[in-house]
Amino acid sequence: MNTLDTLLFGIYPYFCVTVFLLGSLLRYDRDQYTWKSDSSQMLRTGTLRWGSNLFHIGVLFLLFGHFFGMLTPHFVYEPFISAGAKQIVAMVSGGVAGTLAFIGVTMLLRRRLGDPRIRATSKASDVVLLVLLWLQLVLGLGTIPLSGQHLDGSMMLKLAGWAQHIVTFRSGAAALISEASWVFKAHMVLGMTLFLIFPFTRLVHIWSGFASLTYALRPWQVVRDSADESACRS
Repeated sequence: MNTLDTLLFGIYPYFCVTVFLLGSLLRYDRDQYTWKSDSSQMLRTGTLRWGSNLFHIGVLFLLFGHFFGMLTPHFVYEPFISAGAKQIVAMVSGGVAGTLAFIGVTMLLRRRLGDPRIRATSKASDVVLLVLLWLQLVLGLGTIPLSGQHLDGSMMLKLAGWAQHIVTFRSGAAALISEASWVFKAHMVLGMTLFLIFPFTRLVHIWSGFASLTYALRPWQVVRDSADESACRS
């Protein structure tokens, strides 16, 4: 393990998470009018529906798959499925979801850059974000053939061990993936970087999506018309 691995996989994750949480909180507190998805649907629909749906379906599956796949301890699923079988399931399902998301983000990026009206109203952060997401998906799909070289699940266990060491603040996380391919490492660094830039881009609207899930659980509101109010007062 070298110094660069320690910085990127032992220190950088905490820096990214700190900026992700504090930056989101500060933006919500100070710039609520910018807390939106900045949709360009009103300018031109075109391929937006297909691109957006494919991207969101694929990327949401990948987010939850990475979250539960990497943070679930091995002993929890070991009685039901081996590490190797779990890796094959992850490769197949992740490959399908990643392909859908890649097609979607490619359509969105082409639309963003190819339509003069949309390009003229786009922020630099919009284009940079789409390019980074495109690269991240390319790297993610590139890890699948490499994972096929470790069908015993050994690499998956190391990557999951790294994530679990990070979230539980245990030392030695970087050492677990010191021998991983540069494709895995680039994929991980770029993924952490997306969390780093999250508060400064349109990605903040994801928080609103999660918040809206609580809408159905809110207390009932009692609404009376003016006639009811007059009757109550009399």
